[in-house]
Order: sequence, then structure tokens, then C-alpha cells
Amino acid sequence: MKSYNNMSSNENIRVMISGGGTGGHIFPAIAIAKAIQRKMPLAEFLFVGAQGKMEMEKIPEAGFKIEGLWISGFQRSLSLKNLSFPFKLVSSLMKAKTIIKNFKPQVVIGVGGFASGPTLRVASNMGIPCLIQEQNSYPGVTNKLLANKVKSICVAYEGMDKFFPKEKIKLTGNPIRKQVTEGNKNEALEFFKLDKAKKTILVVGGSLGAQSVNLAIAGEIENWAKLDAQVIWQTGKTTFEESKTALENSAAKNIHIYDFIRRMDLAYAAADLIISRAGAIAISEISAVGKPVIFVPFPFAAENHQTKNAQKLVDHQAAKLIADNKVSEELFQTTADCLANEGLLKSMEKEIKKLGVLNADDIIADEVIKLIS
Repeated sequence: MKSYNNMSSNENIRVMISGGGTGGHIFPAIAIAKAIQRKMPLAEFLFVGAQGKMEMEKIPEAGFKIEGLWISGFQRSLSLKNLSFPFKLVSSLMKAKTIIKNFKPQVVIGVGGFASGPTLRVASNMGIPCLIQEQNSYPGVTNKLLANKVKSICVAYEGMDKFFPKEKIKLTGNPIRKQVTEGNKNEALEFFKLDKAKKTILVVGGSLGAQSVNLAIAGEIENWAKLDAQVIWQTGKTTFEESKTALENSAAKNIHIYDFIRRMDLAYAAADLIISRAGAIAISEISAVGKPVIFVPFPFAAENHQTKNAQKLVDHQAAKLIADNKVSEELFQTTADCLANEGLLKSMEKEIKKLGVLNADDIIADEVIKLIS
């Protein structure tokens, strides 16, 4: 790890990080901040988020200060909500300018999400060096609009010069929660009360779950019960009760159901095969732990980016992909076929491990510090 002790002890370094809206933006932002903090212990941080969004809660929980802008997304369909958008944008640009003038950052980082647009636009116009971190294989509108104004663009996928100026791109991977890679398999099997002699399937759809996946499993629960494998099924909160009822009305003894899993390190460690949505951070975590995976992309993600994310891994023979509208027909059989093919599981594991990046946060932190120095 590079040392910047002289710089951190001699200068009052101030770093601003903007963006949020979902965990997929927030957790990478926190990981980047902590990596910079490790290298420059005296650095000061200020986050800028969107009022009412989850970053306003999660960032303080991680120990950082945050200011909120009155901003939301522009609806792509005809909507009365769009009438307030120009007022919110002007308000956010004005408030961002005040926040930046007061904090005086030496660098501003955008991680995507509503707040990053106004913040980075104002900062770049004021001559402050800016960096954006794009998690997806297909960038969001905000980052595409900011690309010509920022100094550096950190990406997780190859071929991003289709969207961004090639000379600004740094292939860094996505920052992930380090602890998810540290699970111990024996501890995991004990934690979830699993049979060491059987393969384990982890079904996970993010904190809200994946409704189509849950319905597909509930609809064929007797087939899943007959699998010579055990299942850790995280349903999310919205369909937990109906999924639990379907499970209780079946003969299944091999399925362990949860609305939310806090120990994802142990869930990943236990898994021999994962079924997951294809958010950028989920993909980065699964690649880092190196587990075979069946992706069921969320079909309503902006620009269909989850399908594009997953397809990149399918192209490397590192994953399987089932379209959301095919999941009820194909999920059980695809899972059974994968479990029965040990060679396929080993091949997918080998290929996905090649795509895993464990130190993206450190690489991005070095890019940020270059902009300061």
C-alpha cells in the first residue's frame, strides 16, 4: 500500500463524496472514503446526498458527515413529478455551491445517484478536480453527462470507452465490503445449521428480495424439496410471509428461509451455487468470493443495466443468466442441471474468480490522491 503520511500530516486534506439513492452507490462511496482514510488519516470528509434517501441514514451510521440536496430523478414517462424537477435542480445547484464554498474540498468524488450531478457540475465549474466511479457496464445518465467535466473516471468493466473519453478511464473494479470475502465455510455451515455432506444453494435478491425468484421457488416448492441439496433462501421483507407460508405447506426440509441475512460473509462461504439479481455490487461481491452463479437481472433497472452487467460475465463463461420473464419456467431446471454438472460448477468458479477485484477501494483512493497532489 502506498504511503501518503507526509501529505496527510502537512496538509488539511478535504474530500467531498456525492451520490447515493441505493446501497449500490452508498456502500462503494463508504469503501472509498475508508480507503482514503487509511492512507491519509487526517483527511476530512463531507458527503452530499439527496434529502429523504437512504444515504442520509447510512452515511452517518458509517461515521461520516452528510449534507442533503432537494433533488430527485427525472421521470422518463409523462409524470406530474417532472413539474418540480427544474425547481429542485436550481435549488440543488445553489445549495451545492454553498456547501462547496464552505467546505472547500480539494477533490470531489461522484458515485452516481441524484445528488452527484449538481454537486460535481458545480465543483468542476469552480475548478475543483473531480472523479466519478461508475459501477455498471452501462453508465447512468448522470455520469454520462459529467464525463467531459471530470478529470478521472473509475470503471468496473472493459469497453467503457464507448461511453466515456478513453484517456480518462481507469479500470479499477468496484469497491466492495471487505468482510464479505472473509467467511469461513465450517463456521457458515454451523451458523445456518446445514449438512456438510450436501451442496448449498444461496438465493439472494438484495435487501428487498427478488419477487419473481421468490414466486418461482414457491410455485415449484415440491421440486425444490426433492433436490439433493440445501437452500438458504433470502426472500426480502415484501414477500417473506407468503414465501414462508408456501414453505410451511410443503414437505420441504432442506430449505432455510430468511427475510434478511446480516452475515453475508457466512452466506457466501456456505454457498456452492448462488442465485442472485445482477446489481453491480452483488456481481462484484460474488466475483470476489468466486462462486458459480445464476443471475436473474431486475428488468426495470435504468437502461436495463443489470442484464448488461450479467451478460459481461456470461460472455466469459463465468455465470448463467435467466431473463426475469422466464424465471418461473427455467429457474428450477437450470439450478438442478448446474448442481448435477460438477465440471460446469468448477469451470464457472474458475472463470468468475478471474474477474474478482479485492482492492478496488485502494486503487480508487490512489487515483483520488493523485488528483489532490
